[in-house]
Amino acid sequence: MLWSLLAVTVVSAAVLYVLYHWLIPTAVQSSGWLALLWHDVILERVLNIMTGSSRPQRMLKAVQKNATKGDPQSVISAIDHYCRHKEWAMNVGDDKGLILDSVLTEVNPSTALELGTYCGYSTVRIARLLSPGSKLFTVEFNPAFAEVARQIIAYAGLQDKVTLVEGSSGDLIPKMKEQFGIKYFDFVFLDHWKDRYVPDTKLLEDCGLLKKGSVLLADNVICPGAPEYLKYVRNSPRYESRYYKSNLEYTKVEDGLEKSVFLG
Repeated sequence: MLWSLLAVTVVSAAVLYVLYHWLIPTAVQSSGWLALLWHDVILERVLNIMTGSSRPQRMLKAVQKNATKGDPQSVISAIDHYCRHKEWAMNVGDDKGLILDSVLTEVNPSTALELGTYCGYSTVRIARLLSPGSKLFTVEFNPAFAEVARQIIAYAGLQDKVTLVEGSSGDLIPKMKEQFGIKYFDFVFLDHWKDRYVPDTKLLEDCGLLKKGSVLLADNVICPGAPEYLKYVRNSPRYESRYYKSNLEYTKVEDGLEKSVFLG
């Protein structure tokens, strides 16, 4: 009886090992929805229970352990390494991050807006490239994410360049001019709820926060996808759009960024 139980245990462990280390990673690397289901639902919840902490808190610990305080690039590298080798997270990631860097450098904004701070990865990527005197406003709905993001931004030494605002983008965008004295944004990075891309873009237009030449860059337009947003910016005479093909962060699944220049 004991030997039978031991045999079942060993076989079960072997099956789980194969599933975890080979079959699941292989499937996840090629399927967007499997990747999101496995990483963002199943594995995250298991690790939350096992560690008694959240994914953002684990990412913060990785930064504090492996990055150099006051060095934004080391913070980015620490998060990328953690997400590629330890635990996936829905940052813009290293591959698409290079596209973000390129577009941002080309625009060289005086005032930038990020919708969806999450843990502050893309916030750090953007803020580190801003010219002296330029400012980044980043909006995060989840207070727990915002708390971690503030610590990561401060660890990178970029707190003076970044204003993190907590709340709903739909509520905050109309208050930007009055509350912060913003005339318009030269650059907007959309990386929050995908069903908010179109409403918030229209809100930015209606509130006069976009000027001729303002650039919108939207992440995850293929996976998990933002079809209504793509339809809007690609068919509107107010925008000139271009798609940058890449991969879903830390996988081989196709994803990309949509760059849209506001024509007025």
